Amino acid sequence: MADTRPTGPSGSPLVGRGDADMHAAVTRSLLGYGLLAGPLYVVSALVQGLVRDGFDLTRHDVSLLANGPGGWVQIATFVVCGLMTIAAGVGMHRSLRVLDGGRRAWSGWLVVGYGIGLVGAGAFVADPINGFPPGAPEGGVEVPSIGGLGHIAFAGLGFLCLIVACFVVPTSRPWFGRVTGIVFLIGFAGVTTGSSSPVVVIGFWVAVILAWTWLAVTSLELYRRTPLLTPAGVS
Repeated sequence: MADTRPTGPSGSPLVGRGDADMHAAVTRSLLGYGLLAGPLYVVSALVQGLVRDGFDLTRHDVSLLANGPGGWVQIATFVVCGLMTIAAGVGMHRSLRVLDGGRRAWSGWLVVGYGIGLVGAGAFVADPINGFPPGAPEGGVEVPSIGGLGHIAFAGLGFLCLIVACFVVPTSRPWFGRVTGIVFLIGFAGVTTGSSSPVVVIGFWVAVILAWTWLAVTSLELYRRTPLLTPAGVS
């Protein structure tokens, strides 16, 4: 049976009360995940950090929470928040195809890359270091495991994508993206040393929260700017 629903300028069917077309509705839904991923990640990590035996929020990297009893919670957090970030990145790509005339729509794929990095960081567990979980050696490991190397590789890929995205995704507040990118680069450089210094660990916490804030603010801005009726020629 032929679809007899009314359509917008792009030919996409109207949905709901007819004030939006399907393409715009899907785009906005995907962008909504950009508002949810950060709070879920931060709350999950903070709660785990407070209740896990031997974990010190000022000394231990969040990635270490994937080790030991209860480590599945952080693994799930990485994967779920990564999938949400991938959805938000696809939404940014779709939105910018409309708003930016397609010129920088590719920048949304960088956010997708960050999401893939998070999923990979969940699939590969970081090596225990700095005394966590209890019984782990103090300091770093002499020979990283396959899981540890995979975690570093995916995290590095994702963080690189995020840093570049902060500079190139077009928003009304480009200065915020640049500040976020620079702070995150500095924070990531510090944490890659494996240091348990509170300055390094807390600094990376600040960088992570700032990055999630940028994702939420950017997703919200594009959500609001995405027209309810998609122009002709965009599918």
